[in-house]
Amino acid sequence: MKKSLEMLLEGIVDYAGLFPPANLDMEAAAREYGSQRASADEWMLARFIVPAGRLVEFAQAAESLWEHDDEPWLISALVGEDFAGDLGAIAEFNDQHAPSLLELADGGDDSGAEAEGEGGEGGGAVVDTIELRATTTGKLEGILRKLPEELTAYFELPWAEDPRGLIAALAGSPGRAKIRTGGVTPELIPRVSDVARFILACAAGGVPFKATAGLHHPIRAEHALAYEPDAPRATMHGFFNVFLAAALAHTALIDAEEIQAVLSETDVKKFQFDDSGVTVGERRLTNEQLARARETFVISYGSCSFAEPVEDLQALGMLSNE
Repeated sequence: MKKSLEMLLEGIVDYAGLFPPANLDMEAAAREYGSQRASADEWMLARFIVPAGRLVEFAQAAESLWEHDDEPWLISALVGEDFAGDLGAIAEFNDQHAPSLLELADGGDDSGAEAEGEGGEGGGAVVDTIELRATTTGKLEGILRKLPEELTAYFELPWAEDPRGLIAALAGSPGRAKIRTGGVTPELIPRVSDVARFILACAAGGVPFKATAGLHHPIRAEHALAYEPDAPRATMHGFFNVFLAAALAHTALIDAEEIQAVLSETDVKKFQFDDSGVTVGERRLTNEQLARARETFVISYGSCSFAEPVEDLQALGMLSNE
């Protein structure tokens, strides 16, 4: 594998098998995540995503799996309207299951954090990230004031409206942004211009972000939006497109018109990876620029399938199928 491709893909997928279109039950999702953690492609896998209100159920389904793992499972908890109650559930989960000493990799920070808990060395699980929606600066700022310092928060922002005010409110704070890039019906997929506006605003404010939904495939193309035979079809964003456009924006190598061109690209040959960097059209990212963007800016994306992106990369000859 080319070094630049490895840098792009490392820890890129947050596994969300509980959610559409997969809609797995808790036991099946936990087994799938555990199985993928034991696979040759586990280096592409990041957190398990679960609603905070289902953490007890998750622990019951997954504890027998993670206790045999060499490394703790990192968890991102979805937080709803009962912010205080969900934080309490997270604290209780961590008290019971987090290892006593754990450097929490929060998706890019150089500094670690320690989680005090009753778990032993290795194995275990810890919630170190939360995800929640915010549509007003008041709500966003209120949550940041109450946020425990050991948790990293991603705020899902509405893409159909101009999010620049909300992103500006996150600038200089520990909060991060999140964009929904798809769904099971065509109207849930944002336009290229919406994604470009979001990325450029995050780059301007120095706000790290993640994406969720609709990024099952490397390259922008038409696909079925669910797994049923009669599922609707639409053009879906590609994770190469989104992540490399973001890396270029982070490196200040691209303007609004060019970022839309990268997001719209459907030819995989326009993304050329080698051992020193990646060429995107006429632009070039070095490995150092790409690594810095992944560590500090474009962090990960949530997907209900880990197998689909892996299989697509194998079909393109970019990833070994051994």
